[in-house]
Amino acid sequence: MLTRRHIRVKVMQCIYALTQSQDDSLEKQQKFLRTSIEGMYVLYLLVLSLLSEIQHKASGHLKITSKKYLSGASDEYPKKEKFINNRLLLQISNNSLLEGELKKRKLQNWYLNEEYVKLIYKEILESKQYDQYMRSNQSGYEEDRQFVLDIFREIIAPNEKIYEYFEDDKLTWVDDIPIVNTFVLKLLKKSKESHNESFFLPKLLKDQADMDFAQKLLTTTLLNNSRWEKEIEGKTPNWDKDRIADVDAILLKMAICELLNFPSIPEKVTINEFLEIAKEYSTPKSSIFINGILDKLVKEYRVAGKLKKTGRGLL
Repeated sequence: MLTRRHIRVKVMQCIYALTQSQDDSLEKQQKFLRTSIEGMYVLYLLVLSLLSEIQHKASGHLKITSKKYLSGASDEYPKKEKFINNRLLLQISNNSLLEGELKKRKLQNWYLNEEYVKLIYKEILESKQYDQYMRSNQSGYEEDRQFVLDIFREIIAPNEKIYEYFEDDKLTWVDDIPIVNTFVLKLLKKSKESHNESFFLPKLLKDQADMDFAQKLLTTTLLNNSRWEKEIEGKTPNWDKDRIADVDAILLKMAICELLNFPSIPEKVTINEFLEIAKEYSTPKSSIFINGILDKLVKEYRVAGKLKKTGRGLL
């Protein structure tokens, strides 16, 4: 679920939080990193379970409106139960593994904040996607999947109220929401009727090596801070700490640390990864500035034999 770039961003966020709080406790930052990474999986579970809650809300609403003395918009459609019988939504809402994860982690967010489920459900009912889906005479998994993709992409993911709710719940989720939404969208696109329940609960990390990478990058960057600062100063004679953006300084230190301490990662991968992160999280000119310094350092390290790279490397 998480790529190495996501992990690098998490490490950057931890170091940034430390510089802002001026708390030099390495143990606290290691714990914060683990919590932040694991928190992304909680966010994923909440986003996925929101689809389940919407299906449950629709089922309950249909039971009420189906009573003889009540009528609603569903009367216009040939198959009133088409939405609640959506095959992909049922796969998610009937997923016992998902339910188990939610119970284990005591995630009752949508039960305690039902107004958000109602808000999203109302927007779906009023959408053109819903109207077209309910009027269509087609019936099959592909159509059901496309409908779920459409409402997720157009209604759920961009919803400001949901975004604000997640942001208020955990500040670290601000940068995680787009990543999780993108992952959910990709997962839904790949879904098949034959998939078992575990398909919807992928691993957070590929393996333990990813967590080891995160911890080592964080620890080695922090413990050698003065050394990395000297490396940067050597390539910027007129360097003024106060004039370089905090994020730029952190990314440079992390990149230098990775170049010298992670032999399985090619230098081109390291440089490209940190340039892309700089483009997204720092100033418009940051990537140019960072690239210039890293380019000089890599050339020096090669001549000095400091770059001891092995294998093809990993992203």
